[in-house]
Amino acid sequence: MAKNSTSPVSLFAISLIFFLLANSGSITEVDGKVCEKPSLTWSGKCGNTQHCDKQCQDWEGAKHGACHSRGGWKCFCYFEC
Repeated sequence: MAKNSTSPVSLFAISLIFFLLANSGSITEVDGKVCEKPSLTWSGKCGNTQHCDKQCQDWEGAKHGACHSRGGWKCFCYFEC
């Protein structure tokens, strides 16, 4: 029978890295050109990316917007950095 070779320390390190990447702040640089941040004007579940995109552009002056699942479906706006 094969023994599991993953040590608890390795599993903890991988979990910690994943946690840090998932929670790396509210503003994230993407490709060095645009910054992502949660919409300040959207409320509730984001289920329609086209509506999120339009609201980010019209209400917040963003270049784009999109729905993403991060602790629930949220609208994220993309601005020039």
